[in-house]
Amino acid sequence: MAEPFKNLINAEVVRLMRRHLQRAWAGFDGARFEALGGHGLESLELKARARHLCVALEATLPADFEAAAAVIEASLAPTPGDEDLSALRTSDHGLAGWAVWPLAEFVAVRGLATPERALQVLHAITQRFTAEWAVRPFIVEHPALAFETLHRWARDASPHVRRLASEGSRPRLPWGMQLKGLIADPSPTLPLLAALQDDESEYVRRSVANHLNDIAKDHPALVAEWIETHLPEAAPERRALLRHASRTLIKRGDARVLKAWGLGRRFAGEATLVVSPKRVVLGGTVELSLTLHSTAKRTQKLAIDYAVHHVKADGRASAKVFKGWLLELAPGETRELVKRRSMRPVTTRRYHAGRHVVDLRINGEVRAEGAFDLKL
Repeated sequence: MAEPFKNLINAEVVRLMRRHLQRAWAGFDGARFEALGGHGLESLELKARARHLCVALEATLPADFEAAAAVIEASLAPTPGDEDLSALRTSDHGLAGWAVWPLAEFVAVRGLATPERALQVLHAITQRFTAEWAVRPFIVEHPALAFETLHRWARDASPHVRRLASEGSRPRLPWGMQLKGLIADPSPTLPLLAALQDDESEYVRRSVANHLNDIAKDHPALVAEWIETHLPEAAPERRALLRHASRTLIKRGDARVLKAWGLGRRFAGEATLVVSPKRVVLGGTVELSLTLHSTAKRTQKLAIDYAVHHVKADGRASAKVFKGWLLELAPGETRELVKRRSMRPVTTRRYHAGRHVVDLRINGEVRAEGAFDLKL
């Protein structure tokens, strides 16, 4: 069985944090930090562990934020350059990787009264882990300074810092506080995205795509216009970014976005969907078998997705759309496609027994339907 994700922050991480913070500041009470940080750590999930160690830092780092900031910066490992942050781990040279998350939490809590200095620390932190969650309180509390800083970061030599300009300001960043002001009006971030959408780093461009996809959930017309404006004659890298940014609107069958991608025409042909087995026990697998037959006289470009209407606790159904296939179907061609979907329990969804309808969507239009009964 795979190691639980929460164990990325563990007792060994606490010990390493103690070691490097003591190296950075002789007055650091390492024993107290380790006692506070280790107490009850095993019972917590990952995000709660980072917050738990933040509380331990608040009790042991200097009360003066300027002094605490200097200790944090001195504890960090040398800047890794373009290395994948997910591969970074703390070494003899300093803190990096998951051990840095609690430090970012500390800055987000204790640095709000001195935002200029705090943002300097986050610039350093994001090159060893990520400061995407920690920067968000500054966007809320100090928007003018935060956006001035984000625009400067968008021109930074480090791709990790450039990515932070986009990722940290995403309206609906997973695991992060929602930026309700930007959910209502995303216009302050659009110049950042325009500056970064052709960034040399795929890592940065991926963030821009996810940011645009966030905006699409609340302002579909804005993102549709962005696609229409930036897609024509786009280089392959930009096309890939815009494709990823379009995923929610394609699943929704947004007419403007489908047309921009050449997917606006109604499917000419027949579609048959077979869902098997008809009864599935939780933990099993559902197979979707699709047969397409074209009756068109020219090749058709098709975006095919499917929605599973999950039964909720009150008996109602809630549709979740999943990516299927993107293909071209020749005139008169018949093609068979198969997709398997696991019904294993996951932390992000609670399954309930009952009849689950599956509908097939071709270029945004429901063209076939099936169902299965889920038993717990």
